[in-house]
Amino acid sequence: MKFTEFSLHENVLKGIENAGFAEAMPVQEKTMLETLAGKDVGVQSQTGSGKTAAFLIPLLQYYSETEKADWKKTLIIAPTRELVVQIESEIKLLGSNVDVIAGSFYGGVGYGKQEALIKQDVTVIIGTPGRLIDFGKSGKIDFKKFGHVVIDEADRMFDMGFYPDIKQMMKMMVSPKNRRTMLFSATLSTKVMNVAWEFMNNPVTIEIEAENITVNEISQVLFHVSTAEKMSLLLGLLKKENPDSAIIFTNTKYAAVEITERLKVNGYSVHYIMGDLPQKKRLSVINKVKSGEVKFLVATDVAARGLHVNDLDMVINYDIPEDFENYVHRIGRTARAGKSGKAFTFACEKFVYGLEAIEKYINMKIPVEWPEADMFITDKSAGMNFYREKQAAVKPGGDRKAYDNRGRTSNRRPGDRKDNRSQNRSQGSRKPVNDSRSQYKGKTSQTIKTGVGSSVSQRDISKKNNTNQSKRNSNYRKRPAGNFNKGSNKNTPLKLTRTSTEADKLAYYKSKYGENFKLENSSASAKVPEKKNKEGFFKKLLKGKKKKESKK
Repeated sequence: MKFTEFSLHENVLKGIENAGFAEAMPVQEKTMLETLAGKDVGVQSQTGSGKTAAFLIPLLQYYSETEKADWKKTLIIAPTRELVVQIESEIKLLGSNVDVIAGSFYGGVGYGKQEALIKQDVTVIIGTPGRLIDFGKSGKIDFKKFGHVVIDEADRMFDMGFYPDIKQMMKMMVSPKNRRTMLFSATLSTKVMNVAWEFMNNPVTIEIEAENITVNEISQVLFHVSTAEKMSLLLGLLKKENPDSAIIFTNTKYAAVEITERLKVNGYSVHYIMGDLPQKKRLSVINKVKSGEVKFLVATDVAARGLHVNDLDMVINYDIPEDFENYVHRIGRTARAGKSGKAFTFACEKFVYGLEAIEKYINMKIPVEWPEADMFITDKSAGMNFYREKQAAVKPGGDRKAYDNRGRTSNRRPGDRKDNRSQNRSQGSRKPVNDSRSQYKGKTSQTIKTGVGSSVSQRDISKKNNTNQSKRNSNYRKRPAGNFNKGSNKNTPLKLTRTSTEADKLAYYKSKYGENFKLENSSASAKVPEKKNKEGFFKKLLKGKKKKESKK
């Protein structure tokens, strides 16, 4: 059925013509027949089926035939930032002749530009659930003003944990009878149907079979290959097919980074995309791919949905996806809007176990081809170590994520220890102090930082000091009578005082001048000779020393 048969407004038809559309796809035809009549719809349709235009064209028709003073706003909810941006670009293309203001609202970026859009009285708000809830709680978005609601890829949002958020937003809106609601989902699960029954007005159910998309429109090929030969086969496949554009899917972030670096060494223009990349960098990479500046994109499943590249020639599953549904979403990046495309899958010994579930899900066996010897090209990056490239994803705050040997990420840096991190949480902004007992004296309640990455509570310090004092007292009792210097001979008194006993004096001088030393004219109250007798006193000392030497 052609779009001209729907009695659409001329401004809408101009936009459809600018987009290069002529004949409606099945999901567009079945949806528009109901929505143009004012009915709610619940549509089961796979990605790549043309569903975005299926809900945008009826919305643009409404704004074209309704007086601007009577316009009701539209809310489009999508699971990912990429899909939000894609929907915004498509409504600007299809609605180039319709006076509507559309804006994107998603997390990972500042609020400033999005708040400015709200002040401009934006007509169509396209956003992710989290950011929409934030604006709703702050009172900057009034959900009661929406007369049209679109929930795109509902099953995906529910898988991501947005089910409570969707229900919360729907409860904040006007009655289902006073708005038009369209819901799109790859599967009509229980949660999806619950939303339809509770928050929609007798929706018409429309189902588009998945097999028509995955089988009829896409040429699929499966290669059985060892893990060690996958890169060599990838290079041979790119050389043989020579695609103008391609997306290469991997299961881990580490693999995405490594494959990207190896392809660069082999002379290919390529970038990678993953969930840990800052939002600005992700959008920059996607724009470069869409504009043709970058021919190849290596991606994890974060890009399997919502990433729309016009005329994408090829999809390569470098790893078989562990989730069988992701296979459909991956290859759905090509053969979009009725066009043809190719999908190649590498089945290695590590991920081949996911193949059976995929073939059962798409209800067919993926055709197997055995690559010839000339398909394996020498990898120029063989033997190179890309460990440093594993630390590729940098969060907006500056924290660098490091990859471990299983492709997982962690915020730990070399030298970090768990106990240090837990202790640092209690340090606050207090400046470090030197670790000396004098600084801890008299403090019993707060925590003192004793060095980088460590802290000591005052209770521990007090306990430690008491223990040390007990040890010092115990050692003191083991010593001979008198005061003794720390670190000196254990039999050497620190000094003699006016109250020193005869035993103290004798021990002192014997330690210095030998065991034969004697105190002459000593008594219990004997005192150290005063200055005026100093000369006679030293003669006696010398006499005792000579006796000792003569005996030797």
